[in-house]
Amino acid sequence: MTREVWIVGSGYVGQRLAVAEMAGGARVHALARSEASLAALASLEAVCWRADLDQPSSLAGLNVHGAGVYYLAPPPSHGRTDSRMQTFLQAAGARPPHRIVYVSTTGVYGDCGGEWVKEDRPVHPMADRAWRRVDAETQLRSFSDRMGVAVVILRVPGIYGPNRLPRERLEKRLPVLRESESPWSNRVHVDDLVAALQAAMCRGVPGVVYNVSDGYPSTMTDYFNQVADALGLPRPRQIPRAEAEQAIDPGMRSYLAESRRIDNHRMREELGVVPRYTSLVEGLAASIVAEDGAHRLPTRSRL
Repeated sequence: MTREVWIVGSGYVGQRLAVAEMAGGARVHALARSEASLAALASLEAVCWRADLDQPSSLAGLNVHGAGVYYLAPPPSHGRTDSRMQTFLQAAGARPPHRIVYVSTTGVYGDCGGEWVKEDRPVHPMADRAWRRVDAETQLRSFSDRMGVAVVILRVPGIYGPNRLPRERLEKRLPVLRESESPWSNRVHVDDLVAALQAAMCRGVPGVVYNVSDGYPSTMTDYFNQVADALGLPRPRQIPRAEAEQAIDPGMRSYLAESRRIDNHRMREELGVVPRYTSLVEGLAASIVAEDGAHRLPTRSRL
């Protein structure tokens, strides 16, 4: 019998996940809002569902009964609650899935002073964007208790991969925080994230949280330097924190206010996911090769 999976939020990660799931023989249903995502999914021969999580009426008749759901949709851009998750769960409750795998963020841990962080560390979000993720996790746990649906949560740091590198920022020569003052940050290659998502769907323990990362944190400044080197661009100018308060945009400054190193032992030992790209050198090289190859292919094959 063909496995049925739904992907809610079919952007960069969702489209790559759709390819991987279909390669494994699954029938993929994808919920998306933008014309670009719908066109990409149609080219992949996924079953598309046009919906807007900000418009509850667009989910009328949603039937995810017995399927596995990957929830990748971002929360709203303001506030501390995730109304989109609420909309989806209300619609899904009539015909519930058997499992939901949710992509949350390691930002829920807040600033940890550079300490190594395991999944049992209490959440302590600092930014509203992290509070929204905590709210979504809470909603999912309540839904699981109420409906008997298995829920697995992946807490994910920065995602990089083909066509997901800060090339434009580097080309603009925007400054970065001085290396000696730059906090610890974490990341994962998109292909390793897709592997973790599929493992969580197949064998993740219901109710358990898994940190997902390459396991080799460095600083944000180191990341930009390594990307610049891989792309053959000049390294960005480094500035002290006092100057950064004026020269670096507020969004980037909010990330620089938190420092933590993500422990991924549970992902490796319980999900059996060993990252393919543990070093940025390898991951960036593979990403650039993939970008170059895609540029030589017809439009349909790039999606």
